[in-house]
Amino acid sequence: MPRLAYLIISIGCIVIAVSLYLSGYHGYSGLVLAIGLASAVNLKS
Repeated sequence: MPRLAYLIISIGCIVIAVSLYLSGYHGYSGLVLAIGLASAVNLKS
């Protein structure tokens, strides 16, 4: 169950980061992408 939560957060953050980047919010998209990558690290354990 926790892995599913981390997977959903990771995918959601990637989608939001791409959306923000395409809207012109480059700094915020990088921040959201970093959060998504941090949660993706927990998928390996």
